[in-house]
Amino acid sequence: MPEVYREQAAKAGGRWHALITHDGVTVVEDDADAVLYGYSVQKLAVAVAVLDAVDRGTVDLAGLVDVPAEIVLAGSGSYALQTVWGDRVTVANVLTAMLLVSDNTAVRLCGRLVPAREINEILAAKGFTHTRVEPVEDPHRFFLGVTTPRETHDLLSRLVAGTLLKPGSTAFMVGVLRGLSGYHDGIRRVMSSEERSRVASKYGADWEDDFASRHEAGVVFDRAGRPALVFSVFADRLGDLLNYGSTHPAVQAHAVLGRALMECVDRSG
Repeated sequence: MPEVYREQAAKAGGRWHALITHDGVTVVEDDADAVLYGYSVQKLAVAVAVLDAVDRGTVDLAGLVDVPAEIVLAGSGSYALQTVWGDRVTVANVLTAMLLVSDNTAVRLCGRLVPAREINEILAAKGFTHTRVEPVEDPHRFFLGVTTPRETHDLLSRLVAGTLLKPGSTAFMVGVLRGLSGYHDGIRRVMSSEERSRVASKYGADWEDDFASRHEAGVVFDRAGRPALVFSVFADRLGDLLNYGSTHPAVQAHAVLGRALMECVDRSG
């Protein structure tokens, strides 16, 4: 496993930062405490904050949220594609859209449920030092902010261990992240449908200062449904800025690594 990671990171170029553990044993650790823009991987932290509010009873998963035209944001997701708006959707719908298809409008809707300052307070109370959204003047809006590979790994580890959220919220979030309608270009690309269903994954990508970033983090479950392996792989200072597809060198590296992660779990199972 470490050899595959090193080979693929070198081939893709850029700077890589990662933490991968198998049954609690570290198999890859590479600059895991680097503080980086998480881009859409940060939607994991936003979802945790909203579901924490659900667990405390201040937000209802079945509650309804308006989706007016003025809140719709282009980019990844599905709400922006509708061309007409005015829906009323459940909080569960919003979180599913944000986690499954990385909907950007859903992030704004989450900000209406839990303001930026409260999101950061929740994350701090859960022991995250660096993982934060970036508040703006409007208390219900924010940029997605920064995290570290280690803290993202910790978030996922605690999520699947059932120590981060209550059982219902845990099952909901993990179920969405394992959904077969989600992102398949990276870690899950070279897998059967059955194998893909055993991977909970969140991808994040963007660019700034003329360099691209491509991140992916998640959990690989064994055939018995046990969370066996947690991966948090971040890469920045990459080229091919506007290529968000499967041909990006870092995404191709994720695909090779994903195959190795699955085989690692299956050999030990």
